[in-house]
Amino acid sequence: MKYRSESILWAATSALLTAAIFMATISTGVAKAQSDDEEYYELMRVFVDTFQQIDRNYVKEVDKRKLVDAAIRGMLSELDPYSNYISPDKKDIFTEAITQKFGGVGIRVNFDDKMRAIEIIAPIAGSPAYKAGILAGDRIVEISGQLVKDFPDKEEMDKAIELLRGAPGEKVEVVVRRADSKNEDRMTLVRDIIELETVLGYSHKPDSTWNFMIDHEQKIGFARLTHFTDRSAAELREVLKSLRKDGMKAFILDLRFDPGGSLQAAIDVADLFIEEGKIVSVEGRNKRPRTWAAKRFGTFTGFPMAILVNRYSASASEIVSACLQDHDRAIVIGERSWGKGSVQNVIDLENGSSALKLTTASYQRPSGENIHRFPDSKESDVWGVTPNEGFEVKYSRQQSRELQLDRHLRDNHYLESPFESPSETPFEDLQLDKALEYLSDELSEGKTETSKEGKTTKEESSNEKAPAKKTEDKEAAYRVPYLVVPQKSNIG
Repeated sequence: MKYRSESILWAATSALLTAAIFMATISTGVAKAQSDDEEYYELMRVFVDTFQQIDRNYVKEVDKRKLVDAAIRGMLSELDPYSNYISPDKKDIFTEAITQKFGGVGIRVNFDDKMRAIEIIAPIAGSPAYKAGILAGDRIVEISGQLVKDFPDKEEMDKAIELLRGAPGEKVEVVVRRADSKNEDRMTLVRDIIELETVLGYSHKPDSTWNFMIDHEQKIGFARLTHFTDRSAAELREVLKSLRKDGMKAFILDLRFDPGGSLQAAIDVADLFIEEGKIVSVEGRNKRPRTWAAKRFGTFTGFPMAILVNRYSASASEIVSACLQDHDRAIVIGERSWGKGSVQNVIDLENGSSALKLTTASYQRPSGENIHRFPDSKESDVWGVTPNEGFEVKYSRQQSRELQLDRHLRDNHYLESPFESPSETPFEDLQLDKALEYLSDELSEGKTETSKEGKTTKEESSNEKAPAKKTEDKEAAYRVPYLVVPQKSNIG
């Protein structure tokens, strides 16, 4: 009786499952669904069998976690250079690179090899270190009871950053040796959320704040965007407001060496400068095509613009420069950009402890031209963002290195000589000079009518009629992450 009951129950269950599967697959086609499922499970069986064989029979015992991580990376290597796996030990670094936000005490540091101490380049305004009175030139000789001089050789910076960072609200004790003094202060700092600025100026003012007016006589503003994060558009908006109050008549946006970031940030930045028309469109395999269009509210107009790009300007940088170029809002100066026209989604794995960065879509500039540089692309093909005719200024690799060094010298103005210069003469930035020359000509010839005094933005003069632009269908914004590769930082 027992076996008969079980047989009846099993038969009934099988019938129900068969009926459920049949009903679920009618709309998509039974044959195709079965074929796909069979292929999927057959391939998974190969993977599991291989994993088990290695685990049981390989000559040495292997780390199962490393095997799985390697298998995932192997699969992704067959896709494209921008899809990759972020393992649990790299997740925090990746998140920091995307958000430019982390828990720490807020100091930019450098290792002083002669004194075997961590030198303070600058405290970040408003940070725990800043409030505690730590100043540029001070040196940290001890962190959490560990002497800096005893840190592993060549790993001093990494060790210091590791100890200084941590969860907001947690305490860290440091011993600070004051500049030009043997006095040492032992202090306890409470870690907080540190948000790195992504919009920088050309140089610093005497009070160490950024100077965003590069030419005070002609009133030409300048801003450099290092990454595209969810704060970038708001930061740039505040800079533009300040510049307009100071009488700005022209503006340079420097996107050189900017690797990109959030797609939404790129859309928001482009939307600061155009009043209507398509910003970018995105197409994906499992997503319907999407188009983002500019909004009139909050637009900065009435002044000529130049955008600087180079071979390392990628992704979000290309969205902004292509958009403003296609709408004739700005002249693009420099050299052809990197050519990254794909969109990556970050998909959490293992409840968020690891992640998958997967290419899920591609984007097109307003003109419809391609931006992505495919592996077999030739120089004669259409890809990237090319400078306007007559505005291409190419740099050699050596010149690119000298430009980066020049930036380091200006960014780290707190130090007397933080880097060794390869040249005795100051670096001449021909790309920037070209932008200044173009804007100077525009202003002197009166080609652009500046907006009336007091009307800083459309937020303040929303009734002002906008000039005619190319018309495009507008669609609601749709947030898709568009991400960059993590980079190391010297901020704790």
